[in-house]
Amino acid sequence: MSDVAASTAPATLDVTAVRAQFPYLERPEGIVYLDSGASAQKPRPVLDAMYDFGGSHYANVHRGVHRLAVEADRGYDAARATIAAFVGSTPKETIVVKSVTEAINLVAQTWGATNVGEGDEIVITQMEHHANLVPWQQLAIRKGATLRYLEVDGEGRIDLGQLDGFLASGRVKLVAVAHVSNVLGTRNPVAEIVRRSHAARARVMVDGAQAVPQEPVDVTALGADFYGWTGHKLYGPTGIGVLHVRRDLLADMPPFLTGGDMINIVDFHETSWAGGIQRFEAGTPPIVEAVGLAAACDWVDSIGGPAAVLAHEESITAYALRRLAEVEGLRVVGPPEARDRGALTSFALDGLHPHDVAEILARNEVCVRAGQHCAEPLHRAIGIPATTRASFGVTTTREEIDALIDALAEARRIFS
Repeated sequence: MSDVAASTAPATLDVTAVRAQFPYLERPEGIVYLDSGASAQKPRPVLDAMYDFGGSHYANVHRGVHRLAVEADRGYDAARATIAAFVGSTPKETIVVKSVTEAINLVAQTWGATNVGEGDEIVITQMEHHANLVPWQQLAIRKGATLRYLEVDGEGRIDLGQLDGFLASGRVKLVAVAHVSNVLGTRNPVAEIVRRSHAARARVMVDGAQAVPQEPVDVTALGADFYGWTGHKLYGPTGIGVLHVRRDLLADMPPFLTGGDMINIVDFHETSWAGGIQRFEAGTPPIVEAVGLAAACDWVDSIGGPAAVLAHEESITAYALRRLAEVEGLRVVGPPEARDRGALTSFALDGLHPHDVAEILARNEVCVRAGQHCAEPLHRAIGIPATTRASFGVTTTREEIDALIDALAEARRIFS
C-alpha cells in the first residue's frame, strides 16, 4: 500500500451535493464521465473564482504598484500558500510550473544536469508515465549514465528487494517513481522508497499526478526531494502544475528557463540569478490558473477533504472491480484490491480492441480512455498492447459503474 496520511475517521462525501456543483452534469445527454485520470471536470466554485479574479482583480504580478497590481500580487501569493499547505509543503519550496511534465523536466535539466555524470545510475519503474521516463532516459544518454528499471510483477507491484539491489551499487543518484500508476492504479510505498534511497545517498523524484487528487498527501512527511503534481486532475484548471523541492537543494540547481522575473542583476555581458524558487519562474506565471488551483484545494477541503475523497473513491473502485469481474473475457491489470490502488481500472477485453470498446461506450455517453495512456513500455512489459481505462472522481456513483458494465455488454454483443 501507499503512504496515506494518518487521520481520524474521514467526513462522508455527500455525492449528491457534490454532483450539483458540476455544470457538465446538467447536459441533457446524461454523460457518465469516467475519465478523471486524464483530466477532472471543474466545479462551479473553481470556475467562479477564476472568473472573478480574471475579471475584477487581474494584473501582472510582481511588477506594478497600482491597485490592481497589488490585488493581483496578494491573490497570486495567497494562492501559492494555499497550494503548498494542501500537500504539507511551504511556499518557499513550491515552484509553479505548467504541468507535471515540466516539473520533471525542470529537475532533470537543473539538478540532474549538475549532479548526474558518467557511470552514475538512475532508477525508475516499468510503470512510469512517459513524463517520468523520457526526461531521465534523455539525461542518461547525455551524461553517459545508466537507466535501470524496477520490474512490475503480475499484480502491478514493484519489488523493494530489487531496489535494494540497485542501491547497493553505490552509483544510484536518483530514484524516480509514480506515487500512483496511471495505468495499473498501483499505490507505491513512497515513504519507504525514500527512506531506503536516502540511506544509499540517492535523491527521489515522485510523480504525484494521480495521487494528490485521490488521497491525503504530505510531501514533507514523505520526505521526497522532489514532488510534482498537476492542477487539472484536482478539479482545477489546465496550464498549471506544481513542483515541491526541498529548500536545501534549491541552491544547487541552476535556472531552467531564463528571462524576466528570475534574475537578480542583468548587465550587457553577464547575469546573476534570483534566489530560491524565483529562479525557476521565468516570465509571467499562470496567475489566474494559480488562483483557480487554490480554489480547487479549498473546494476539496470544503467537501470533506482528501480523506473523504479517498474513502469515496476506494468504495467506488471496489465496486467497479466486483462488477468488472462479472464481464466474461475481461482482465483488469494492477493490484486486485481497491485498498492497494488508486481510483482507476485499466482492462482488456478478449477479442476487442480498446479503441473499439471506447467507441461503443462513447455511443452510450460513457467517457473512458483507450490506448497506452502514455505508458508504452509498461504495456510492453505486461504483454498487453493497449487497455481501456475507466478512472473515477468525486462525482462517480455506483449507477455510473453499472452504466459502464451495461455498455461493455453491448460492446461484446456488437463484436461477437
